[in-house]
Amino acid sequence: MRGKNGRLWRSGRQGRLLGVRSAAGQVLLLQIIVAAVLIVAAVSALSLQARYDSERDAQNRSLAAAESFADAPGTLAALTSRDPARALQRHTVDAWHGSGVDFVAVLAPDGTRIADSDPNLVGTRAEGVQQAAQGRTITEIFEGDPHDAARAVVPVMDERGTVVGLVSAGVSIENVGEAVDRQLPLFFGAGAAALALATLSAALVSRRLRRQTHGLGPAEMTRMYEHHDAVLHAVREGVLIVGDDGRLTLANDEARRLLDLPPDAEGRPVTALGLARDTAELLVSGRPVTDEVHLAGDRLLAVNTRPTDPYGGPSGTVATLRDTTELTAVTGVAAVARERLTLLYEAGVRIGTTLDVVRTAQELSEVAVPRFADFVTVELLDPVLRGEEPTEGHAVMRRAALSGVRDDHPLQPPGDLIRFDVPTTPMAAALARNRGVLEADLTVAHGWRAQDPEGADVALAYGIRSLVTVPLQARGVVLGMANFWRSAPSGRFEDEDVAFAEELAARAAVAVDNARRYTREHTMAVTLQRSLLPRVLPEQDALDIAYRYLPAQAGVGGDWFDVIPLSGTRVALVVGDVVGHGLHAAATMGRLRTAVHNFSSLDLPPDELLGHLDELVSRIDDEETGEAGSNEITGATCLYAIYDPVSGECCMASAGHFAPAVVRPDGSVDFPDVPVFPPLGLGGGPFETYEVRLPEGSLLALYTDGLIVHRQRDLDAGLRLLGDTLAGEPGRSPEETCRAVFDAMLPPHRGDDIALLVAGTRLLAGDRVADWDVPPDPSAVGPVRGACVRQLERWGLDELAFTTELMLSELITNAIRYGSPPIHVRMLRGRTLICEVSDGSSTSPHLRRAATTDEGGRGLYLVSRLAGRWGTRYTASGKVMWTEQSLTASPAPLEVPALFDDAAW
Repeated sequence: MRGKNGRLWRSGRQGRLLGVRSAAGQVLLLQIIVAAVLIVAAVSALSLQARYDSERDAQNRSLAAAESFADAPGTLAALTSRDPARALQRHTVDAWHGSGVDFVAVLAPDGTRIADSDPNLVGTRAEGVQQAAQGRTITEIFEGDPHDAARAVVPVMDERGTVVGLVSAGVSIENVGEAVDRQLPLFFGAGAAALALATLSAALVSRRLRRQTHGLGPAEMTRMYEHHDAVLHAVREGVLIVGDDGRLTLANDEARRLLDLPPDAEGRPVTALGLARDTAELLVSGRPVTDEVHLAGDRLLAVNTRPTDPYGGPSGTVATLRDTTELTAVTGVAAVARERLTLLYEAGVRIGTTLDVVRTAQELSEVAVPRFADFVTVELLDPVLRGEEPTEGHAVMRRAALSGVRDDHPLQPPGDLIRFDVPTTPMAAALARNRGVLEADLTVAHGWRAQDPEGADVALAYGIRSLVTVPLQARGVVLGMANFWRSAPSGRFEDEDVAFAEELAARAAVAVDNARRYTREHTMAVTLQRSLLPRVLPEQDALDIAYRYLPAQAGVGGDWFDVIPLSGTRVALVVGDVVGHGLHAAATMGRLRTAVHNFSSLDLPPDELLGHLDELVSRIDDEETGEAGSNEITGATCLYAIYDPVSGECCMASAGHFAPAVVRPDGSVDFPDVPVFPPLGLGGGPFETYEVRLPEGSLLALYTDGLIVHRQRDLDAGLRLLGDTLAGEPGRSPEETCRAVFDAMLPPHRGDDIALLVAGTRLLAGDRVADWDVPPDPSAVGPVRGACVRQLERWGLDELAFTTELMLSELITNAIRYGSPPIHVRMLRGRTLICEVSDGSSTSPHLRRAATTDEGGRGLYLVSRLAGRWGTRYTASGKVMWTEQSLTASPAPLEVPALFDDAAW
């Protein structure tokens, strides 16, 4: 019986142990079930988390690739180019290969693909990019054509904030799923192993529990399990349970540590635990939140709250707390680095927009305020401001730019001299080391105060507290200094700020040096150009002259004008424009102006003079092409006009230049139909002349294209405006006309030189002109000579009678002897006395020195000694020999040769 009873007892005990009614059996079964559920949940959660992490990683990679491509320096320029698809397709494919995403595409704002890693998709329309087209970056799990994907769409905006394109990158969902599927065997294997271990551990625990519980029932074991959940206190997230009465029901160890809760916190009102007000209010509100950040001491906590009612527990709120302090710090550092990179990119775009040294320095100061410094000052060496090479001495500079968050600063204004001759100052130290210097706390910077103690006290009283000073260097040469200041409300500069300031200053220094070089070249070109243009207008009786000349702001051109007195009181007006800008154009202009003077001394008509100029420019092109190996053509336009105040006739010829405007005395304006031929140097001759009779009091306006054509005005509009301006008020003087034209037509920005020449016509009075026809008979010389002497007496020029009589005798005698009819004599009284003898022969005499045995050859020698000026000009019917004598100077004594009967013809 005993054995039988013993066996029965042992059998019954084992049955109770393994049965579901016993505590040990229930614990075993419950633990197995819980383990299985937890493992299944864990495997499922890991699978879901793996898929979520894969999708999020895919979105992050897509966003990084899209942002990198969108922020690339050439993307915006390519999108605004004429052919964005051609400019971007190759770069899109390269970005796709290098980024690790499944596709990269550049889209128009309406979603049309401009470039795509799959060329077959170019031209198709992408879906779901409307938010990005409005300027917002989107990341999403996209479902649609051509395939589902985790993608990011980033807008590309120009300087005005307008979206000019979109960059899309992504990873297909199929690839994301494959990444997750590869992890499932590992998850399932780990789950199975965990379940086996959990079953074994549950059996061991149940066996130990059987020994230690001494027959405790399930109710007691359940109560023990509810109050001592080891898992709850083992997690690394703080867990709080707050009842609906606002009292703390449960706090695990991590929650106590994070919130610094007192030991008796359970059961006390949450508002009485010393928590931050916003945190306490959230815990008792019952409001569900996700990752809401709260400050607890020196920690940043991400708080999640959920009500417990939906899950079958007592009413209340469960809150989880996660310490994100380190993550926030890392994120902040990354944000600062990104901001600095953005600022450097903006600096590259905004600094150096003009070729002006001072403006470039001002752009540097404006870029850094207020995102890097509260105040920025830029000092430059005086030679740099003038466009010259910097000198060796750096102790004295001139403030070129200043920008700040406030206008009432105590810093010296632009234009003041700034000295750095005390070696203890940060500026002097930076110049000595050729690198940036940080003065984090100016209140204790005694070296900084040494240069200007009073100014330093004023700056400190104002609130300036921190300084980074950096030399501006280009090509190893110091150009100036850049000083970055922060005032009291802002944080002090740190060591890493010095490197950023040096990078910013290095980029600005290159722009300043480029502007300096341009200033030097521009100054040289302007100086050369002004030296080649007429400084004063010559005295003459035919025209009342006024002019205006302005060089281009962006580069000196080759515009020029001239007023050249000719024989017979005539005056030549010239205006021209050499193609191009710079020293070459100015030098070419000087050569052409000199050539015009030389050709005009030959009294050539306008068409012949332009023909000679055309040949000259062609030779210049040939010479320069042979020397430099360039195919560039010099090219120049020119208008040459001759006005005769005796007849009122004006003849002109044009080589590619605009016709002049003619303002009649009644105020009417017209543009003569002057035959326009190709510019000089293109072989456009032979040229033709145009003749027009101008009443006395007319205005002749000659101009270059810079006056009538610019970016905001085309040629037709410019000519209409010029005509309306000239016709505004009849009777204006040339000076008033120049002023009115410039006031009405001067462009806001001169991209080309502007030359304006306005001439008011005069007529030589009839009583100042005398002429005679001479028969081809030597006996006619005496009567004509006598008539000329009598005319001189009527003009009150008796002192010139002897010399005039001698010269006219020689010229008339030679015309009768060697010339051909008709022979005509004319005397003109203007600023000088002009005598002209014309005949029908085109044979020109020339001056020579006759030997003592020669019977002739002394006539022109005599004329050249007696006349102030003399010469020959050709007409359509022959030639004119002319002399010119001053009305004020007494004739010089002359030793007349023994024989002076004629000249050599």
